[in-house]
Amino acid sequence: MTINWNELGFNTRAVRVGQVRSQEGEHSEALFPTSSFVFDNAAQAAARFAQTEPGNIYSRFTNPTVRNFEERLAALEGGERCMATSSGMAAIFSTCLGLLKAGDHLIASQSIFGATVTLLNNILSKFAIQTTFVNLTDLDSWRAAIQPNTKLFFLETPSNPLTEIADIRALAELAHAHHCLLVVDNCFCTPALQRPLSLGADIVIHSATKYLDGQGRCIGGAIVGSERLVGGDIFAILRSGGPTMSPFNAWIFLKGLETLQLRMQKHCDNAEILARWLATQAAVERIYYPGLPSHPQHNLAKTQQNRFGGLVSFEVKGGQELAWRVIDSTRIMSITANLGDVKTTITHPASTTHGRITPEQRRAAGISDGLIRISVGLEDIEDLQADLSRGLNP
Repeated sequence: MTINWNELGFNTRAVRVGQVRSQEGEHSEALFPTSSFVFDNAAQAAARFAQTEPGNIYSRFTNPTVRNFEERLAALEGGERCMATSSGMAAIFSTCLGLLKAGDHLIASQSIFGATVTLLNNILSKFAIQTTFVNLTDLDSWRAAIQPNTKLFFLETPSNPLTEIADIRALAELAHAHHCLLVVDNCFCTPALQRPLSLGADIVIHSATKYLDGQGRCIGGAIVGSERLVGGDIFAILRSGGPTMSPFNAWIFLKGLETLQLRMQKHCDNAEILARWLATQAAVERIYYPGLPSHPQHNLAKTQQNRFGGLVSFEVKGGQELAWRVIDSTRIMSITANLGDVKTTITHPASTTHGRITPEQRRAAGISDGLIRISVGLEDIEDLQADLSRGLNP
């Protein structure tokens, strides 16, 4: 009997969608670490390669474990098709190469990951694809940047590291009115907290490395959208270009999806408590967390997301000197630029994640030398507060 997964709840889909048991009858999803697949005969091989018959060919672009992950994430995001990639950056690059050509123009938020800025500025420009960076939350700046050759809008929401919130529905309407596509990086919320496709976005990007895994074990990415967009020109980049997710990593991400909503709720709980506590610290000048009423897009976040996420950033009054002291004084938090882990991580964005962009670009993005970013994990919140107190209140 065929199951209509759309009729079932999020957690049911997160643990059930996509599994096709082998002849061994395994309960846990199988791992298929194979480079190629055997055909019954020459005719079947020819049909598979001609794409007149579905089935596995070569693990660069067809693998049962990877497909299991793709189908499950697509079901959670509400998309028709998912394509798994070797990293989150590979997902962004593949999307741009699949949807854009020489002479095209895209508009991107200036509040995006530093490596993404470098990709758009320094790499895509080699292919004669130009980018204009705009204020994430200012709809008029997006509108003013539109050119006759604009094809795509790209953004993160919440942004990294200032947790700015974009109005996805309004940007989708603007993009579509000018025959552009809207691409949203959803890795900080995941479909457990936000579903951009339901708000009008055309493509959702993930760094599966972050919350989808949740334990910092593997590198991977994903692209979710319609069959036409993801299964067409974007898939062609994967098939011939090879930015492929390994079966082992896909299997790890499958295990992560099973507990995604449970973990995200606890991340949110801890982050909200930590943000309110930081607001009481004399050394803290400003806090960036959508769950605080003082956040400029607090009301938008309440309507667009079902929780406020696990990322908290804050500025200290002593600039880089105090920021580094706070970071170096921690004993529990991990000093690493990764995020989305069950273990709390802490970093100084100006010298790490955004260290390769220019000082002018950092200023435009609002990233000061006193800014600290924390990806709040699942530890006891009292221990995290004490860990920060050593540097904030020496």
